[in-house]
Amino acid sequence: MHLVRMLHEGAVRHGFASEDSVKLIAGDPFSSWELDDAMPFERSRLLAPVAPSKVVCVGINYRDHGAEMGHQLPEEPVIFLKPPTAVIGPGMDIRIPVGFETVDYEAELAVIIGRRTHAVTPEMARGHVLGYTCANDVTNRIVQRKDGQWTRAKGYDTFCPLGPWIEAEIDPDGLRIESYVNGELKQSASTSDMIFKPFELVSFISHVMTLLPGDVVLTGTPAGIGPMRSGDTVEVRIEGVGSLVNTVV
Repeated sequence: MHLVRMLHEGAVRHGFASEDSVKLIAGDPFSSWELDDAMPFERSRLLAPVAPSKVVCVGINYRDHGAEMGHQLPEEPVIFLKPPTAVIGPGMDIRIPVGFETVDYEAELAVIIGRRTHAVTPEMARGHVLGYTCANDVTNRIVQRKDGQWTRAKGYDTFCPLGPWIEAEIDPDGLRIESYVNGELKQSASTSDMIFKPFELVSFISHVMTLLPGDVVLTGTPAGIGPMRSGDTVEVRIEGVGSLVNTVV
């Protein structure tokens, strides 16, 4: 089953979703909880699976993406932040900023932090991860080149779609990661191609800043990035995790 965050009768609730139903929980997945009512899955309105205090992103973490961007491969992770106001859920619109015609898609595996994480080793990091979801690190490439750094280019509202749920019982290494625009395959790689693996990233970041329950680590994108225009539908698909679909407006 998948851990979902949803709007139910005007309130934000968490639950465990199967193909046809959602078992709601009383409480939240980061503390004590117990099973509550069940409801049909089709009645659920999925939200982003977490509401993080911060989204920590990793740049140039696939060798082929580094080559297509003309960057040298990093000796240690290159990290930056997206604000929590950039987060949207499955089915929500990615908004192109006024004055621009396109934004870029970047399919990424997102790591969801399960408990307070400070200065942990990669081996310890595994026990601090709640699970994984799909992410799209939407980027204004024109602004990125103009600014020379990434905060504005990647920090616009709606520039961090997450979802559709959290999958806990998978190994994050060796998963097929793909992106599609209007049904056309754009990116296809394996998470085994990462330069720095997910638990290494959590460990590295935790020595810089304390990660809190619900925080998100985006682990980088493979080669094949490109533009999206108004009216396009973009999908991030990760093996064993799910499919995240959003429309560009």
